[in-house]
Amino acid sequence: MIRLKDIAAHANVSVMTVSKALRDAPDISAATKERVRALAQQMGYVPDTMAQGLRTRNTKVFGLVISASTNPVFARIVMAIEEQAHELGYQVILAHTLNRPEREAAVIARLLARRVEGLFISPVYRLSPNAPIYQEIRRRGTPTVILGHVAPFCHDFVNTETDDVNASYAATQYLLELGHRRIAFLGGPAAAPSAQERYEGYRRALREADIELDDKLIFHAGVTVEEGQKAALQMLNESVQATAVQTVNDLVAIGAADVFLNQGLRIPEDLSIFGFGNILTSEYFRVPLTTVRQPKFRLGIAAMDCMLQLLKGKRPPSKRLPAEIVVRASTGAPRITPTIG
Repeated sequence: MIRLKDIAAHANVSVMTVSKALRDAPDISAATKERVRALAQQMGYVPDTMAQGLRTRNTKVFGLVISASTNPVFARIVMAIEEQAHELGYQVILAHTLNRPEREAAVIARLLARRVEGLFISPVYRLSPNAPIYQEIRRRGTPTVILGHVAPFCHDFVNTETDDVNASYAATQYLLELGHRRIAFLGGPAAAPSAQERYEGYRRALREADIELDDKLIFHAGVTVEEGQKAALQMLNESVQATAVQTVNDLVAIGAADVFLNQGLRIPEDLSIFGFGNILTSEYFRVPLTTVRQPKFRLGIAAMDCMLQLLKGKRPPSKRLPAEIVVRASTGAPRITPTIG
């Protein structure tokens, strides 16, 4: 490993001069800086950023906490944050919670121990109003941006989110305009604010259309393909009268649609399916999925904008971005009589 004293010996200068030259100190001549930097590059010198961080208290590292990299919703958010961090000279340490509160607490604690300068967190939502690890973040004063909606345990942090209520409202309205009146809803976890908002948008659109909410059309489906499959099987077993299915996200929509297709139903001739998220798979599913396009890359950019303000000691407002409908082949006008039931 090449050290500063090795470069100093080759350059015939002091270790302090090498250190100052590499830090672009003003009291070192331009010629000396150029010579020292050229030697450092030739010798393969790599600065010890951890040691520098201990000296300057600026580690130039962000922590990024998400549920899992396999969740396609995070792909473009992570890309946006990492790209901007790279341009700013920061490294990003990625950690996964796997949607487990105890793992979330452990990975955040490790990142805090690494003295990250800021945290981006997609929380593990829970019904409890308090979470000790978030209290620890507050105590330390670590700049933190929540990726997604806030909940009671993290309500006082800056966040970036999609306007899920209006997006879901628009999705239900679109199905109503096609002529659907029996629209099933496959909802997400009760503790997740985004799932609550998407359900609220659905309810609001039905209410404005003077359609009474039918509890028999509401199913808990979670957030995964497998949970979407289970919800679809439950719909089939209960013989609900539905001509369309609106879902909490694209993975649930894909899981449900797969079951319906395998049972011989045609999409959208027999049953329309509406997703949420516009993940890449939705466009290339067996029947391309009508969905809500979340502004994922822009959410990542907005999160970094908030972080930079926090690092300057300012308190930026949280950001709520609109989404838009993407119409594909999975939705159409209903048949005269429902085919599920």
